[in-house]
Amino acid sequence: MRHPRALVPALLSMVPVIAVLAAVPVTPPGLKRLLSAADARRIDADLRFLADDFMEGRGTGQRGGRLAALYLETRFRLLGLEPAASSDSYLQEVPLVGIETQPQSQLAIVAGTQRFEARWLEDYVANAETQKETEEIDAPLIFVGYGITAPEYGWDDFKGEDLKGKVVVMLVNDPPSDDPGLFGGKALTYYGRWTYKYESAARAGAVGAILIHTDDSAGYGWSVVRNSWGRERPYVALSPGGPNALQIASWVTESFGRQFLKAAGQDFDALRKAAATREFRPVPLSLRAQARMTTKIRPITTWNVVGFIRGSDPRLRDQAVVYTAHYDHLGRGNPEDGDDIYNGAQDNASGVATLLEVARLYTLLDKAPRRSVLFIACAAEEGGLRGSEYYATHPIIPTHLTAANINMDGTPVWGQPSDFTFLGADRSTLRDVVAEASQALGFKVVPDQHPEQGSFYRSDQFNFAKVGIPAFSLDPGLDYVGKPQGYGEKKWQEYEDNRYHRPKDEYDPAFDLSGSAQSARIALYIGYRVAQTESLPQWNKGDEFAAARAAALVSVGAKPGR
Repeated sequence: MRHPRALVPALLSMVPVIAVLAAVPVTPPGLKRLLSAADARRIDADLRFLADDFMEGRGTGQRGGRLAALYLETRFRLLGLEPAASSDSYLQEVPLVGIETQPQSQLAIVAGTQRFEARWLEDYVANAETQKETEEIDAPLIFVGYGITAPEYGWDDFKGEDLKGKVVVMLVNDPPSDDPGLFGGKALTYYGRWTYKYESAARAGAVGAILIHTDDSAGYGWSVVRNSWGRERPYVALSPGGPNALQIASWVTESFGRQFLKAAGQDFDALRKAAATREFRPVPLSLRAQARMTTKIRPITTWNVVGFIRGSDPRLRDQAVVYTAHYDHLGRGNPEDGDDIYNGAQDNASGVATLLEVARLYTLLDKAPRRSVLFIACAAEEGGLRGSEYYATHPIIPTHLTAANINMDGTPVWGQPSDFTFLGADRSTLRDVVAEASQALGFKVVPDQHPEQGSFYRSDQFNFAKVGIPAFSLDPGLDYVGKPQGYGEKKWQEYEDNRYHRPKDEYDPAFDLSGSAQSARIALYIGYRVAQTESLPQWNKGDEFAAARAAALVSVGAKPGR
C-alpha cells in the first residue's frame, strides 16, 4: 500500500466529457439499480474474515497468504465469476524467491581507525539482491546525490564517475523543485522511488547502495521501513546472465547516515543542498563499507486470484476492464506489545472486500457489459508489487486489449467521504469518466494533498501503467459526510502514526463501511462506462506511459483509440 495519507494529483479542472461518452445517459438504467444495491454489510463481512488472526496477516509465502488465496478463489466461484487463470482455475501461479536477511548480518562503516557498527533494524536494514546465502563486501563509499540519470530533464548525478566495485550512498525522493517541468515539481516521479535508486546503482556497476532515510523524503517513518524489511521479502528469481544485482541494498537511518558522513568530514545538510542542483558531482568519501550478509533463501509460490465476466459484444468481448486489489499483507513478524500478526485490515482487506462487492454487483446485471470485466486479487504487493508485476508481464488479457485498470488499496472504513481522489486518472482520458461519475454520484474530486510522496508508483496500478494500460487507484478524501471539519485528517493521522504496517491495523467493530460501499459504486460506475464505450481510453500526449501504450498497439497493427 502506498503511504496512507497520499492523495493523488488531481482533477481540479475537468474537461468536458468526450462526445462518445456524452451520447450515453449519465446513469444507464441497468446500472442505476445496481448502484443502490452496494451493501456495506457484505463488505464488512469479508473484511472481518480476511483481517482475522486466523488469516495470520496473509503473508506472502506464509500459511495465511495461502488461506487468503483459497478463500478468494471460493468467493469468486460462489459469485459465479468464470475462472480466468485457466479453463478451470482462478489461481495464476506467481513464482518468487523469498529472501530473509538474518539478524547476525553485519554492516559497518570504517573511517580510518573509527568503525561505526550499524545495528540491525535499529540503524539499518538490507537485502542481498544477488540472491546468495552469503555476501561479503569491503568497498569504498561514494555519495551520488539522488542517483538519477534523466536525460529528458538534463540531469545526471553520476557525471561519468566509475562506480564499479563501489557502494553508493543516495538520497530518497526527487531533487526538490517548485518547477513542474523539472521531474514532477513537488510531485514525486519514479526517479524518486527507492526501487529506481537500486536499479540505477546496479546498472552503473555498483556492488552496493545505501539509502539515507528521512521521514520527510520517504514520506513515512523508519518503523515502516523496519517492519517491511525486517522479514522475508519476495523477489523475482534472477536469470543466469541477467543484469548486475547489488550485493547489498540497504537503508540506514538519518542519524546513522549523519554520523558516518561527519566522520568523513561531510555535512549531511550541505550534501543534500548540493545534490539538489544539476551541477552536482559525485563526492568520494574517505570511508569503506564492510558488510557480511547472511540470507535465508527459499522458493515461494503464491497466486493472483483471477475471475472474469465475459463481455456481451462479440466485437469487444476480447477486451477487458481490469479491477485489482492486493490481498497480501505482512503476515507474522516482529511482535509489538506481544502481537506478531500484522492483520492488514485497512491495508488491504478493505480493498479486497470492496473488490468482491464490485464483482457481486456486476453479476446482478441483466446483460453483461460489452467488454469483459476481469477481477484480480493481487499477491505480494507489500514485497514490491510482485503479483501485479507478474500479471502485467504474463497477462491473461493481452495488454493492447486491456482498456483500463481500476485499483483499490485502502478503502474508507470510518464513514462516507464526500470527496475522493483518483491516483493517475488525470493522466489519461479516464479523467472524463471520473468527471461524469462525480456528477452522477454526487461526490467531489480532490487534488493530491501530498504529491511529493509519489503514491501513483506505490501500488499495483503502477505495473499496469508501465505496460501502457491507463490506470488509477481510487482513494478516499478527507471530508466525511456528517462529520466535523478535520475528522478525516485526524483519522488518517492516527492511522499513519499508530497502525500503518503495524499489528494494530486490525478489524474494529466500530468500522463504518458506508464509504467502502460508495467506493464500490464509484468503481462500478467508472468501470462499466469504460466497458460500454466504443473507444479505448488513451494516455495524455507526452505522458511517460503513452509510448508503452502506442508500442503495444503498433505491435498488433492496431490504431490508438481503437
